Amino acid sequence: MNKLLLGTIVSATFAAAAVPLALADRGGQAGEATHARHFAHWQKDGRKASLPSERIEDRLSRMKSELKITAAQETQWNAYAETRRKHVREADKRMQERRAQMAESRDRPRFNAVERMERRQARMAEMSARMADTLAAVKPLYAALTPEQQKVFDERRGPRGRHGGSHRRGGHERGERGVS
Repeated sequence: MNKLLLGTIVSATFAAAAVPLALADRGGQAGEATHARHFAHWQKDGRKASLPSERIEDRLSRMKSELKITAAQETQWNAYAETRRKHVREADKRMQERRAQMAESRDRPRFNAVERMERRQARMAEMSARMADTLAAVKPLYAALTPEQQKVFDERRGPRGRHGGSHRRGGHERGERGVS
């Protein structure tokens, strides 16, 4: 009985010691694989994924059609649509800058915790400014909509998600990330 117990303890100890060694051995490979998987969504059929500006006109057109915007609502709609276009142009620029950074990411040093928090704070401030800009365009449009149109708008842009669903990925709603 004691031999069995001793054998089990020794085996468990060796197994526990082997795990960190195995993980340390593949450290660089695992990091690169995770990095590649994380950013694989940027490529489709060997080419870069489309930019937000390549999709905005179709989305705006569908939303305008679904809302059945009238001639009297056209001014408010145009202000909203132009705000959205401006934000996706900015998103294109951020996306292209990020792609360039990713291309040279292997050579640059990693940020420490404080630097990462500062960068995140700056991004959140930019997102807050975009949200304020969008809200300034949405309020007059929403006020000009009929109750039926407001219901459609709520379903498309409401709290359940950007496109009527509650899909979330990585703490962000699916769709045009950071673009409201």
